[in-house]
Amino acid sequence: MTCDLINLATPGVAGLLPYQPGKSVEELERELGISNIIKLASNENPLGPGAKVKQAISSTSELSRYPDGNAHDLKKALAKQHGVNTDQITIGNGSNEILELITRATTGSQHEVIFSEHAFAVYPLVTQAVGAKAVVVPAKNWGHDLSALQAAINENTRLMFVANPNNPTGTWLDTQALRTLLESCPEHMLVVVDEAYFEYVDEDDYPDCIQWVSEFPNLLVTRTFSKAFGLAGLRIGYGISHRDIADLMNRVRQPFNVNSLALSAAEAALGDNEHLQESISLNQAGMKQLTTAFDDMNLQYIPSVGNFICVDVESTAQTGIEIYNKLLHQGVIVRPVENYGMPNHLRVTVGLKQENEKFIKALESILTAMDVNT
Repeated sequence: MTCDLINLATPGVAGLLPYQPGKSVEELERELGISNIIKLASNENPLGPGAKVKQAISSTSELSRYPDGNAHDLKKALAKQHGVNTDQITIGNGSNEILELITRATTGSQHEVIFSEHAFAVYPLVTQAVGAKAVVVPAKNWGHDLSALQAAINENTRLMFVANPNNPTGTWLDTQALRTLLESCPEHMLVVVDEAYFEYVDEDDYPDCIQWVSEFPNLLVTRTFSKAFGLAGLRIGYGISHRDIADLMNRVRQPFNVNSLALSAAEAALGDNEHLQESISLNQAGMKQLTTAFDDMNLQYIPSVGNFICVDVESTAQTGIEIYNKLLHQGVIVRPVENYGMPNHLRVTVGLKQENEKFIKALESILTAMDVNT
């Protein structure tokens, strides 16, 4: 018997292209047979988890038992830190899952979802998966055009995704601009402010949107432990919202969606401010190292407040993917962002000092070889 199994999928899923993660070190080793590879592709914390997290993981027992499905201890710690109630918190398998949960719980084929050009790739994925219409608003200076986002709202709008700062461009929105947008959004829609890189931002007028949840019942703020806290491999994030929004997401959330090691590690990470500050300081120094090198190479870049930066290689007369492939052969993995509508850019994660230096030298050698050949 033969059958077309793809036809069994819902229309939204049938047309989806799966999310493509950044190339791993192991994958590149298999492909090219090289060693001493560095990965600056997925915005991970190069320091990894701190000592308190490692201790919490090593002392976690009862792995034969299911984890706490309500994440009681972690929610209690988050509630204390953010000044909210535990019933306003949703724990997810990365903040990525929170984005999916809110879409599944509230949005259908009759709805529209608004987000910006050059915004996080998961927004269109979850929108298409539920059969909703994606309304992609053109970017302004590589970032969100809030006036255009506001103008795109209509009676069919159910969700708006706003990344602050935005991935992959690293652009950010100030307090008044973002607050004005929230005030303009009607009650029949929800606004999701994605703050995955919140801890890295060092700008006086950068808003902490969790402080606004009590004022805007249609606001959901998402954060993650994958970036500044160094727990990307454990996949844990959270959302903070009105309790009714959290209730809706918990209705579609899978039981035991976050494992015991991740729960213990996240709680320990919240209590390790010393490691967090070390990670932030390292990022600031590394960002300066990269931007100085780009300036020296006469390469344009998008100023970023995250732990990554997009460099424009158009002046080299080669596309981002061409430079990316040449870097791979030198044992350096970065992220091409052609799928974000940015074919002339590469996104580079800030790494350790020696990792940044290896990337810089590899890029310089590529550009020098191109000059010689021309």
